[in-house]
Amino acid sequence: MISDCRKGKIDRIYTKSISRFARNTKDCLKNIRELKSLGITVLFEKENIDTADMTDEMMITIMGGLAQEESTSISQNLRWSVQKRMENGTFNPPSLPYGYMRRKQDIVTIENEAKIVRDIFTQYINGIGMETIAKELNKKHIDKGSKGFIWCKNTIRYILMNEKYTGRSVFRKFYTTDNFPFKQKENKGEFDQYLVQETMPVIISEDIFEKAQHLISIRKSMGCRETAKYPLSGKIKCGNCGSSFRRKKINNTVCWTCSKHNINAADCELKAIPQELIYSIFIGLCNKLFCNYKTILKPLQTSLQDLKLKEFTGKTQVMDIHKEIAKFREQTHILARLKTKGFLDEAKYIVILYNKT
Repeated sequence: MISDCRKGKIDRIYTKSISRFARNTKDCLKNIRELKSLGITVLFEKENIDTADMTDEMMITIMGGLAQEESTSISQNLRWSVQKRMENGTFNPPSLPYGYMRRKQDIVTIENEAKIVRDIFTQYINGIGMETIAKELNKKHIDKGSKGFIWCKNTIRYILMNEKYTGRSVFRKFYTTDNFPFKQKENKGEFDQYLVQETMPVIISEDIFEKAQHLISIRKSMGCRETAKYPLSGKIKCGNCGSSFRRKKINNTVCWTCSKHNINAADCELKAIPQELIYSIFIGLCNKLFCNYKTILKPLQTSLQDLKLKEFTGKTQVMDIHKEIAKFREQTHILARLKTKGFLDEAKYIVILYNKT
């Protein structure tokens, strides 16, 4: 709707109430001010507010605040309902982990995927690392179903640490903040968690699951971290396929290689790049910019400022045109009402309208 308003397709908006127009005061006022700058007015039927009257903005602020409170109240009621279902064990999770599917109201296993889950646990307990397991699954072209195709060690870790495969579920691992804007955070003791038995068919026995957790804990205490953050992590993208680069040791030399090339060299031809080479190129580039900032950075800054100024000026001119169009439309509406009520004859109406155009 906003897009159509910007294109001049809409003259006036009628809405049932402010709560239908926006869920919080900030968005409500932002949209109304933009519409007013485009010469478009809004009428709220329930509150009897017309934005054509500037004095109504204070009332809109109040009503928008009430709408936001109403939205927050509805959200709290829904969360209370979810919490109660978690407490009594009737909560039905909206998404299921790999290996399960929903058949009407029942949760059943997908046998071929369940077999892969069992193989992952068996291999990890036998000493095979998460990354190696992921590589083997990718080599065999094992599909992850709706979860995607490429396996990675984060996916393997999620499967190994997911208690749902034992048939029990821990609810409320994450929680949503009470205040707007709502954010989801990990539950680290802020709220109660709920352990519910027999929520899903068993794929992994309790004994195997506990062995896997114990092995993960031992490897973590020994410093065998499955993930590590480095200065270049997530900052290098492959120029051929767009995949992220990952750190890897090749013949005791730290290199960064394309993730897709690392899984299968035929998928991407770009070879590994030594970390020292990346650092030296980056330092050289920074030094060149620092030594030649007057000839490179200064003109660039000036060009960006000029571009921003032109963009702002262009928007101001467009807004002025929209205001003139809105003024003309309003006058046309007034003339049409006067003609309809008989205060203005047809000939006079056509003459006035012709003079305005």
